[in-house]
Amino acid sequence: MVLPRQPWLDGINSGKGTVRQFVAVPLGLGATVEGQVTGEEVWGGVQLQAFGLVEERLAEWREAQRRTRSAGGPAMAYGAAVPMAMAAPPAPTAAPRSAPAMGLGVGGSMRQEVYQDDRPLSDWAGTPAGRVFVHLVTPPEWRRITGEAPPPSPVDRAAYTRAGLPWFDYYDQDAEDLAPTDALEGVKPVGEWLGDDHEPWQAPTSQQVKPLGDAPGKPVEDGDW
Repeated sequence: MVLPRQPWLDGINSGKGTVRQFVAVPLGLGATVEGQVTGEEVWGGVQLQAFGLVEERLAEWREAQRRTRSAGGPAMAYGAAVPMAMAAPPAPTAAPRSAPAMGLGVGGSMRQEVYQDDRPLSDWAGTPAGRVFVHLVTPPEWRRITGEAPPPSPVDRAAYTRAGLPWFDYYDQDAEDLAPTDALEGVKPVGEWLGDDHEPWQAPTSQQVKPLGDAPGKPVEDGDW
């Protein structure tokens, strides 16, 4: 995904403006995305790689941001510059088999675009500037590793809705949704391994849904402020 254009990502790309929600699931069932795509469950967790702009494009972007700030407009926050030359990060180690290791599976479908990059591939560095390997663990393993109580479980969607908390609907008039790869499009939900969620979905009220960005079909135009 391309930052900062992508405001958030809550699941794997399933196409047509939807994602399949990230769900933590134990290794060994074959339910993880890793297991379904590769046929093996070795690593678990999730790996994140960051690719920076090439020096020339980064300089152009910084100059454009400087001009925007000088004109009093909002600058896009890419955050601190990532060094382009770094030693190769160490390879991740597989989660110890004695631990109830977890991986990422997919859950229900939710409406969210994965935005297509509007830059050519040549604008980006060919090697990652850094990589982070994130392990997923069960609450008992969290306590064993950290010596602290695990964070409380988040509320489920029904409790969230009953409490009247806001849901957010993000729409970008100029963005194009990225088509999913064949490998990800065929990933099956974890419900086929763990059992389906039979609790009916409680839809939020219209007052709970907060639109971010232009409303669909109604982009802001000159004179419509």
